[in-house]
Amino acid sequence: MTPPDVPVPDGLTHVHTGKVRELYRLPDGRLLMVASDRISAFDFVLDTTIPDKGRVLTAMTVWWFERLASLVPNHLISVDDPLIPNEWRGRAMICTPLRMVPVEAVARGYLTGSGLLDYQRSGAVCGVPLPAGLVDGDELPAPIFTPATKADLGEHDENVSFETVAATVGIETAERLRDLTLAIYAAAAEIAAERGIILADTKLEFGHDAAGEIVLGDEVLTPDSSRFWPADDWRPGRAQPSFDKQFVRNWLTSPAAGWDRASGAAPPPLPADVVEATRSRYVEAYERLTGKDFADWLS
Repeated sequence: MTPPDVPVPDGLTHVHTGKVRELYRLPDGRLLMVASDRISAFDFVLDTTIPDKGRVLTAMTVWWFERLASLVPNHLISVDDPLIPNEWRGRAMICTPLRMVPVEAVARGYLTGSGLLDYQRSGAVCGVPLPAGLVDGDELPAPIFTPATKADLGEHDENVSFETVAATVGIETAERLRDLTLAIYAAAAEIAAERGIILADTKLEFGHDAAGEIVLGDEVLTPDSSRFWPADDWRPGRAQPSFDKQFVRNWLTSPAAGWDRASGAAPPPLPADVVEATRSRYVEAYERLTGKDFADWLS
């Protein structure tokens, strides 16, 4: 649904290709962000796509933007503007241009993923000390801000300390990022909990608008940028069942995939049953969180 699958419509200038999204500039200077069905894992964009994934990401982002608007402004202008090509409806957003902050703003309420690896090495995550004896999936005493570098395509984001962020963007911006990230996480975690879902962690991106105000951009609280766990299946000390792309990561590192992550070789294609199960998890995340039928999105 995005280049090179379809020609770029007249009047759009291609600006950037990300792991999942394509970015275009409209003649009036606004941006058109298109979410493809590509999926990435372990810093690789896989050859296999997940049907409807881009539409799920867009639908969830729009839903969360509406609920977070009282906390922070966002870059969304429209999802149904006639300038959006019909082929991209439901997966495209017209957005305000932002000068993006070169930091991945991450909040963690539970210990897992790269945070768990950091903790196992040092007893801390991004310089934040944690109690001894924590295991995979444990809830933290309080949510923590654990920023990361924003790596180029094909490179790996690296967890960094708050002090590193402050040295990069200035203390005032760093404090604002931390406060906004933790406030967004708290609000979203409460909403998710009401629906029987644990928000384990989430990654946010911010930018400055023309007036210099910090604005929430990109996607927000999707299965690509967050870990969502069914609350009734939460059991610390193991990998948690999830509504996110952890399912793909788990398959890729299983014997069934026959892939050595340390080899440097690209991951193998996903089998049809993994594709369908992944799509189902993305759709279920949307429907459980929003209470809406995905089939009705922009119908």
